[in-house]
Amino acid sequence: MDNFLLAWIVLVPLLSSLILGTMYLYSIKVTKIPNIVFSMFALTAPFISFVLGVSFFFRLLENSDVIIYRAYKWLSVDGYDIDMGFMADQLSIFMVLFITFVGGLIHIYASGYMKDDDGYGKFFFYFNLFLASMLLLVLANSPIIMFIGWEGVGVCSYLLISYYYQDSENVKAGNKAFIANRVGDLGFIIAMITMFYYAGSNGFDYINLELGMANVPVEVLSFIGLALLIGAIGKSAQIPLFVWLPDAMAGPTPVSALIHAATMVTAGVYMVARFHFLYDMIPNVGLFIAYIGAFSALFAAIIATKQTDIKKILAYSTMSQLGYMFIAVGLGGYSAGIFHVFTHAFFKALLFMGAGAVIVALHHEQNIFKMGGMRRKTPLVYFTMLIATLAIAGIPPFAGFFSKDEILLTAFGSGEYFIWIIGVITAVLTAYYMFRLLFVVFHGSNYKENRELHSLSKNMTMPLVILAIGSILAGFIGVPLLLGGQNYIGIWLEILNSKALHVEHSIELYLMGLNILAAVIGLLIAYKKFFNYDMSKVPEYTGLIWNKFYIDEIYDRIFVDKLKKLSIFISYKLDINFIDKIVMGISNGFIRSGNVVARLQSANTRMYAFSMLMGISVISTYLIIVMR
Repeated sequence: MDNFLLAWIVLVPLLSSLILGTMYLYSIKVTKIPNIVFSMFALTAPFISFVLGVSFFFRLLENSDVIIYRAYKWLSVDGYDIDMGFMADQLSIFMVLFITFVGGLIHIYASGYMKDDDGYGKFFFYFNLFLASMLLLVLANSPIIMFIGWEGVGVCSYLLISYYYQDSENVKAGNKAFIANRVGDLGFIIAMITMFYYAGSNGFDYINLELGMANVPVEVLSFIGLALLIGAIGKSAQIPLFVWLPDAMAGPTPVSALIHAATMVTAGVYMVARFHFLYDMIPNVGLFIAYIGAFSALFAAIIATKQTDIKKILAYSTMSQLGYMFIAVGLGGYSAGIFHVFTHAFFKALLFMGAGAVIVALHHEQNIFKMGGMRRKTPLVYFTMLIATLAIAGIPPFAGFFSKDEILLTAFGSGEYFIWIIGVITAVLTAYYMFRLLFVVFHGSNYKENRELHSLSKNMTMPLVILAIGSILAGFIGVPLLLGGQNYIGIWLEILNSKALHVEHSIELYLMGLNILAAVIGLLIAYKKFFNYDMSKVPEYTGLIWNKFYIDEIYDRIFVDKLKKLSIFISYKLDINFIDKIVMGISNGFIRSGNVVARLQSANTRMYAFSMLMGISVISTYLIIVMR
């Protein structure tokens, strides 16, 4: 059997990254290697993995049985074996397909974006390693192997966010992402330890865990579910561990596209879907997940309405859209959540890459109110970003409409009307802030006519066209029956969904119309305020929303400052006055003892002979006295 090819989906980008890293070292130490050589390895890897993923997709179409490949025994503890194993099922292969396809397009875009960078080879070394880590995460057949990929994307995100390490702010952003994710990772570790304890001897892969968890007390299951959730909200930047996501914009724009579209931030949603068998048994925890998603979606959308940095607007947009996904998976609509992950990968990658093209054209300007008129200067970028904006706003027939509509239908059909209302309000705000961005950047008037634009290579523009097509067509795999279509994504992932929704078609039609109306309202408000916006009048934003509700400042005051003070106390008070004194006291005691002993070891032969005679005399005197 060719099950071993499952491992090669991960190994191809992994080996490519190792080759790129070796070549980069050779390039800086020996002789410079042309960028085309780096590109050959970097750009080929994701598409080879995509082709391999397609082959397994067709195998699952013919036979839906889960495909397992155990490469080798990774751990063996007291007869308990854990394999380095890979699993292909409907969920993992679906994730592989769009991760590799969209990731490959981002690789092509990055080859144009980074072409003048001295660290071109190093960048793609990190990029391919990031892709390999994400593929390992989704193809792992057990939580432990998943955790390796989980940590891999965390490390690579640190390397890529702080790629321009010469600027200390970028390094701080990388550290912030790394540390915030470590908080979430602690939850994942605690969940794994608890599951390992209760798993018994059946095994620690997902199939055996699904069987073993059925006999675990519900209180323990709730604890495991909440611990896993901490890991999920860390990776997917939900309340309260979202603060790293806007700062992650410090990395090059292709990094933002890869992290925010198809890889790292979707890992939390994937985790909840992967452990669907656990969350189905603890619906109260699932409802808590849905509420976190709802409030995160609304909170991020509100902040996005006042931001001026084009990339940070899109960053908060990502957090908001991930909130929709958490609503779906929390309420048991796993296929709806994964459907939105799929459509989001296309239009969000397109938005980031389009924003990057504008940034490059304007010599790395990121303030939208210093742009304007780009519709005439970059018509292809404008047209593709218009499509992506229509998609994320939920305007039919673009991709985001179908997936977002299904999520809101899941909330309404589950009887969670408050969550549904939050989702609809967020939809209004989404359309508003996205069209605000589009109108200001591309339709703004009275901008500097004589500005000189940087040219855009085909490597940067052609992926936009492909993603634009995806942003139009991707939603058609989930057309509801109400519109005479077939929800293929629901059929493909039907094994995940814990409950069926029963909503009358008439009500569903009203809900769909309301969703469209919400998007149109947001669009019209943005049109009235920002279409042909006078770019000579740069607004000066202040207040709570502009300052992102002071969450970073609050965290600094409560956590960062307190930890700094504790660290200073330990370092300069406790360590010097207590620990150092004990350690140095013991050390000085040994030194003094050594000095005493050293006096006896004088290397004076006469002294040694005299000491021996004295010893013999003392012993002899003692024996004579005793023998009497």
